[in-house]
Amino acid sequence: MSVSVLSPSRLLGGVSGILQVTSLLILLLLLIKAAQLYLHRQWLLKALQQFPCPPSHWLFGHIQEFQHDQELQRIQERVKTFPSACPYWIWGGKVRVQLYDPDYMKVILGRSDPKSHGSYRFLAPWIGYGLLLLNGQTWFQHRRMLTPAFHYDILKPYVGLMADSVRVMLDKWEELLGQDSPLEVFQHVSLMTLDTIMKCAFSHQGSIQVDRPSDPTEEGSTTEGGGAGEDQEEEALGFSGHPPLGQRAPGLPRPCWCSGWTCFRNHLDQMPYTTMCIKEALRLYPPVPGIGRELSTPVTFPDGRSLPKGIMVFLSIYGLHHNPKVWPNPEVFDPSRFAPGSAQHSHAFLPFSGGSRNCIGKQFAMNELKVATALTLLRFELLPDPTRIPIPMARLVLKSKNGIHLRLRRLPNPCEDKDQL
Repeated sequence: MSVSVLSPSRLLGGVSGILQVTSLLILLLLLIKAAQLYLHRQWLLKALQQFPCPPSHWLFGHIQEFQHDQELQRIQERVKTFPSACPYWIWGGKVRVQLYDPDYMKVILGRSDPKSHGSYRFLAPWIGYGLLLLNGQTWFQHRRMLTPAFHYDILKPYVGLMADSVRVMLDKWEELLGQDSPLEVFQHVSLMTLDTIMKCAFSHQGSIQVDRPSDPTEEGSTTEGGGAGEDQEEEALGFSGHPPLGQRAPGLPRPCWCSGWTCFRNHLDQMPYTTMCIKEALRLYPPVPGIGRELSTPVTFPDGRSLPKGIMVFLSIYGLHHNPKVWPNPEVFDPSRFAPGSAQHSHAFLPFSGGSRNCIGKQFAMNELKVATALTLLRFELLPDPTRIPIPMARLVLKSKNGIHLRLRRLPNPCEDKDQL
């Protein structure tokens, strides 16, 4: 008796054969991929043999060392131990070389290497392909078209809009002063900056800060902040012996905070000590911890060490700013580092990056920082909450893990004409 062509045993035999062939193909592909990863890792090890680093796991790299938001502390340790640069193994076959020496960074910033796609590609669906993500000729054309919009004279009229946004924030703080708890200022400052951008870039007529209802949980979370001491408010607005911000000559009364921005709109470039304090704060806590680049051609650094094409380098702005070889006592807040004529390495100050791809909005940002600092210190004294210290953590931008809490003390308004109120 003949067996049917479609008998179950024959079908099972055919399926089993297909599964065996498929399994062999998958195994072969896995072996090929494993061989490629092994060869690539050996190439990386040879390429990076001039750059020592702490021992790494063959598969997990240095990931385990950077858990629990310890990245910034680990960077500081590496800066002290390894000169100029140090590889950071992300996993077995992926590595980036962290640079924290100004001369090394100058070499990279003077080139036209593209930004690392791995670090920024997830931003594309959110912000699109603008100046941040573009490379090559397209980026150059966009940059050249937008640069005139950020000229100093063009930005000057925006100072009034910045002051309006800051004043709305400070008015909200006035309302919250009755609470016997520190104020979490991160959300307030974030809304204020968004408000400023909406007004300056999109001619928004309202106020994001007013339109958005307050979240009671934001007003008294757990953190710590830093601020000026009791006798530092006047000093923070000018050099010792110089008139405070907004005064045209010694002996004049301190400008009233309710009179708006007219008292200093033409004097943003005459705030030397405030500018020094802002720069020193940005040195200690750079907004962007680092910038990734992928080498399009080999590079040789001033000390003779080199890296081949295809290596990803990471310009660690945080590491540079905490490098004791560049900044003596880097953890100490010392605005005199940026005093005119200072012998320290002011060229290493890169809060807005450098080279051809430096931040196009750096002048806008500095104006906003000066306006916000001046108006705030004219109106409030900022005291830290010693029980809740901010914990910096590195993400796309540097931020505090537990918010920023300050205790505010209202300063007397020096207005003599009470009708101004």
